[in-house]
Amino acid sequence: MPGGPAAAIQAWTRRLFAQPSRALGAWFDRIDPGTHRRVKGLRLVTAYGIAAALGALHDVTRDVHQSATLSTLAASIALWASVFEAKTTRAESSRDLGLLCIAAGIGAAVYAALFPFLHSAGRAGPEIVLVSGAFCVGYMKRFGVLGAGIGAQIYIGQLYASAMTLGPADVPAIGVAVLIAMLGSIVPRLLSGPAEHPALLAAFTAVPPVPPGFARRWPPEFVMGLQAATGALIIVALNRMIGLEESEWAITGCTFVVAASATATVQRTRQRIVGTIVGVPLGIVCLPLAEHAPLVVWAFAALAMIVYAMSLPERYDVACGAFAFILMITLAADGIHSVPYLFARLWETVIGGVIGVLAALLIFPLRANRAEAK
Repeated sequence: MPGGPAAAIQAWTRRLFAQPSRALGAWFDRIDPGTHRRVKGLRLVTAYGIAAALGALHDVTRDVHQSATLSTLAASIALWASVFEAKTTRAESSRDLGLLCIAAGIGAAVYAALFPFLHSAGRAGPEIVLVSGAFCVGYMKRFGVLGAGIGAQIYIGQLYASAMTLGPADVPAIGVAVLIAMLGSIVPRLLSGPAEHPALLAAFTAVPPVPPGFARRWPPEFVMGLQAATGALIIVALNRMIGLEESEWAITGCTFVVAASATATVQRTRQRIVGTIVGVPLGIVCLPLAEHAPLVVWAFAALAMIVYAMSLPERYDVACGAFAFILMITLAADGIHSVPYLFARLWETVIGGVIGVLAALLIFPLRANRAEAK
């Protein structure tokens, strides 16, 4: 028989993988016909990897308090700075990436400096700082694309500092993490150059129209910040009363679903919940791989990050699903295998989304103009 068993195995393997590969490639081309967003997705992965690697170097971390957290903090700051950056030229992008990393460092440093006072307030005390970050996410949209990114980075800095329980002694480590993140995020942007045409993230930058007789007292961006902060404060109180597994997930869901109008907030909440419903179970299915094949898991995470970057400008549901998947498998890679804990991401996202919708509907509700409605 010509070729023998080896040729038959090769032919069967090609048939097995050819159709899924073609389908995935066709989906990529449909979502990102110019490949620009794929380039940004690769840049996100590269920025995270460079910052994580530099933060893990012994020569960098040997004199830093809580050096074990430096790698994760630096990589996370670099990643999200790269997400929110949206300039065309290398010089402008590098400037914005530096500012975005500094903003995250400020958020983390504020949390760390206040931690002793917040910790004495009980279970929900440390989370109260996230209310100020939630307000920044909405209000800073007043200052355009960069302002919106800075507001989001302030919140993200607070969020990671809360997750890592950073205190005053960790402020120098936060400064080092910011420097590493700046290097990790700027270098890939310099290399991507003109191959990347950034798409504006309407999810983070949209500013509502001004209702008649409304703006003199309450600018729309202030209302968006107030809605997000009120929702976050409700979740903090809820955590204090009944206890939540990871209330930061609910606060984050509430903060980032608040949009330029009540209608848009409802739509974003629905998309976030749908994406999370898909992404969380897919990530939990991969739990065995995290223990026995960690390299495969990280490859899946890198691919999901590329999908996240490609879909975020227009398909918020797909982006939320990709990120939920990434979160599940990275938590599993860090040794967290409790299925109830991982599933808490799902139901706490629902809680945060519902509270965000109620805040948008009840607290000075913003409405889209007629042109947008059509």
